[in-house]
Amino acid sequence: MTHTDDLLKDMNERSRDVFRAVVESYLENGDPVGSRTLTRSLNEKVSAATVRNVMQDLEYLGLLDSPHTSAGRIPTQMGLRMFVDGLLEVGDLDAEDRQKIDETLGADRFGVGDMLDRVGAALSGVTHGASLVLSPKHEAEIRHIEFVTLGHDRALVVLVFSDGHVENRLFKPPPGQTPSSMREAANFLNSLIEGRTLSDVRGVIQEEIKSRQQQIDVLARDMIKSGLAVWEAEDTDAARLIVRGRANLLSEKGAADELDRIRNLFDDLERKRDIEEFLQLTEDGEGVRIFIGSENKLFSISGSYLVVSPYMNADRKIIGAVGVIGPTRLNYGRIVPIVDYTAQLVGKLFSDRS
Repeated sequence: MTHTDDLLKDMNERSRDVFRAVVESYLENGDPVGSRTLTRSLNEKVSAATVRNVMQDLEYLGLLDSPHTSAGRIPTQMGLRMFVDGLLEVGDLDAEDRQKIDETLGADRFGVGDMLDRVGAALSGVTHGASLVLSPKHEAEIRHIEFVTLGHDRALVVLVFSDGHVENRLFKPPPGQTPSSMREAANFLNSLIEGRTLSDVRGVIQEEIKSRQQQIDVLARDMIKSGLAVWEAEDTDAARLIVRGRANLLSEKGAADELDRIRNLFDDLERKRDIEEFLQLTEDGEGVRIFIGSENKLFSISGSYLVVSPYMNADRKIIGAVGVIGPTRLNYGRIVPIVDYTAQLVGKLFSDRS
């Protein structure tokens, strides 16, 4: 049992009602809540002085804070955590929200990258926040590689995986390439890749190029290196993270310090190299998790929240995650079922493709 669990258990009904009312009012409008305002919203008829005393006790416990001397109270990070863990009421997914998500993701004609981009757009559109989608790594064994010329300064490198998945990248080939050198490059790679994943094969290829330099044409060698460079540039953790809806947060009317925190949040995203940490946030189990403020390992300096859920493949293995981020004030009860449903839907789409 956590410290906040103990606090909630020891609170009497009046303290709990006052605390809930402060948090719910803050999440709805973002303003500090005064004792006179609360007396009009509580079921129990009590004086403003009584409510004020209860709020002072809650502030002493570290659950509420007063931004200004004469202002009302707002929940602290610990207070929000206690509310989320013990008092949050999560409703069913709204039918309109479900329909918008289904309409966005329903078509199976899209490739994986396009599908996940649409997931991010759907999440940010429905929640009016910013969304994060972490796409899965493709770890199937490679079956075949091919270079296709599209012109004197354009070529395509195509990878076919053992599970039928196909990926291609457009790139500028080294000068002087001929159909013969492209075939030689592809034949060389195909002789090495069988039974290996993309991450396995890189080191092997570099070693083979060194040991067989006399056997490989210079043009073919340059072609191999250029083709691999394209994949190394795009197959990074950062490239797996799709961020949509930044403008939803930056256009919000709010205090300058809140907008600064949001900008810091996106600066954190831009600088982050270990995006795997985003997925690790979900590794303690299935389902939606809520990280508030400094609990959020990715955005600890930005005063943000992250509502995140993993999605799984047909083997029930976690392969990616979807989430919504923003300042700590939001309707958690509405966001949680949206993220949960989206994660389940994405997992089903990946399972159906396997």
